[in-house]
Amino acid sequence: MFDVNSIIQSGGILFVAFVIFAESGLLIGFWLPGDTLLLGAGIIAAQGEISLLWLIFAIVAAAILGDNVGYSIGRRTGHKIFKKDDGIFFQKEHVIRAEKFYEDHGGKTIILARFIPIVRTFAPLVAGVGKMKRQRFMLFNVIGALLWGAGVTLIGYWFGSKIPHLEEYVHYVILGVVLISILSSLIHILKEKKIRDRLFAKVKRLLRLFTLNKKV
Repeated sequence: MFDVNSIIQSGGILFVAFVIFAESGLLIGFWLPGDTLLLGAGIIAAQGEISLLWLIFAIVAAAILGDNVGYSIGRRTGHKIFKKDDGIFFQKEHVIRAEKFYEDHGGKTIILARFIPIVRTFAPLVAGVGKMKRQRFMLFNVIGALLWGAGVTLIGYWFGSKIPHLEEYVHYVILGVVLISILSSLIHILKEKKIRDRLFAKVKRLLRLFTLNKKV
């Protein structure tokens, strides 16, 4: 059984920090359930299993570092990122969606995007492509990481301290959200004909290689 309590207690704060970093800074991390994980970690912290202070510190630090990675990727790749073909994990529409959000809200995007799944992964990238000054980006980055990372975790902590035995069920909630996130991503991938054909072609190639190796 997937037990989030055990993972966070043993793997623990580092596991949470890694997921937040991956969702914030790695372009393939957009499907990770950051909000739900923060709520779950806050609930568990309310039971005294992990330090709330260290948890929030690690989450905020990981969020800031992750956004910096995304920003640096954007500055290095520039507008080439918009010419990149869709892949299994990369979808151009996500970048375009983040760019539109950035055009509408300017620098505040880095703060607001923290609370919007998918957009929060690609907003730093778009800020980098747009050559936002690093000092200005860092200001919005830190504010957003504090509001989101500390805020959502403290909401989970508050619920955990008010509702008895809530931590006993949190892993079922998180498992459900993780599975839904993965399934929705797979469905989206399989619905895109170009990506589906490319994926099936790779699978066929691998099967052919496997068959040839067995004959040898």
